[in-house]
Formats: sequence, C-alpha cells, structure tokens
Amino acid sequence: MSPVRAVLFDRDGTLVHDVPYNAAPERVRPVDGAREALDALRDRRIRLGVVTNQSGVARGLLTEADVRRVNKRVEELLGPFDVRAFCPHGPDDGCPCRKPRPGMILDAARQLGVDPADCVVVGDIGSDVEAACRAGAHAVLVPTPVTRPEETAAAPHVARDLPAAVRLILDGPPWETPGGTPALGLYADAEHARVASRRPPAAPAEAPPRTRRYL
Repeated sequence: MSPVRAVLFDRDGTLVHDVPYNAAPERVRPVDGAREALDALRDRRIRLGVVTNQSGVARGLLTEADVRRVNKRVEELLGPFDVRAFCPHGPDDGCPCRKPRPGMILDAARQLGVDPADCVVVGDIGSDVEAACRAGAHAVLVPTPVTRPEETAAAPHVARDLPAAVRLILDGPPWETPGGTPALGLYADAEHARVASRRPPAAPAEAPPRTRRYL
C-alpha cells in the first residue's frame, strides 16, 4: 500500500496541456489519462490538490477571477480536488508561495491536515521539484518538451506521463529522505517552461549518477 497521504499537482503542463497565461476555460484540455489517474488516487483515499504559479495575473495578462474560472473547468473535467492554491505574483515579487519556494506546498499540507513528508508533488518543471524539496515533501517529475535536461537528470523520481507517475506513487517506491535532492537553486528560473520561446533550450548538463525510477 502506498504510504502517501496527499498528492499535489502542478496544473499547466501536468494536469492539462499548457496554454501560457490561459484565461479561457474553453481552452482547457486534460493530458491523456488524467481523469483515470486521479480517480485511482481517489479510490485509495489519497487527498488531491492543485498548486500552480499564475504570474499572468502580476503581468496584467489575466485576472484572479480568470484563474478561478479555469480552475473550475479543470475540476469539471478531472473531478474534485481537496485543496486548490495559486500564486498570482511574478518572479521578482519575492512571494514565499511562488514555486520554487515552498509556501504553497506547506499551506496545502496544513489545509489537508497532513505532514509534508507524506505528500508527493507532481510537476513538469524543476521549480515543482525544488518546491517539494524545500517543503520536505517528495517529488515526481513528468518531463515535457520544455523540461530542461538538467532538471530531469536531477529529479529524484521521473515518470514518462501522468498515469505512470500515479502508478509510481501507488506502488509505493522506496522514497528518498524528504528534501534530499541536490542543488536547490538549480530550478530558480521556472519561467522558461511556460513560454518556451523566451530562450533557446539549454545544453544538457552533466549530473552525478542518481538512483531514480523512470517509468
């Protein structure tokens, strides 16, 4: 049986296809197998949450009401979540909740009444992994075309897609010590993954060998 009590998901690029700064609920498209994967967690009585950076609010590209409407559509398509959180601030605002800082993870765990060490964060970029590490939670990275090679190399657990990430969680892998992944700060700039055209892809970085499962 999985020892995990809660799973916190990034939204864009993880649960639904990424539409940068999306303010239109009709543009929400779940990734393949998302509803079935989430229902498998619900069937095991594992609590679910969404934790998402939404800097488009700070940039004036959408409103907090837009974010809530999109979140509502996500729930209509994927089922209910026990906790929902988003950070409306930009990368230079110093907000403690904006990933890769751990504020949203810690707050979601408090709302659910669980220890962060009993939570897994699932996301598609390094800032999701770093936020989990800083909070003392576990992390599974689900790479997409915008995930940097060095982020994948450094992630403690990697899955090829969302259903595989959920299978990994339910199988109960030998989780590493919470917060034990290396190089906090590797993921400090997370904006690259939300608008891929901002900079060319980084060259693969050499990383020390790590024990991880890639499903």
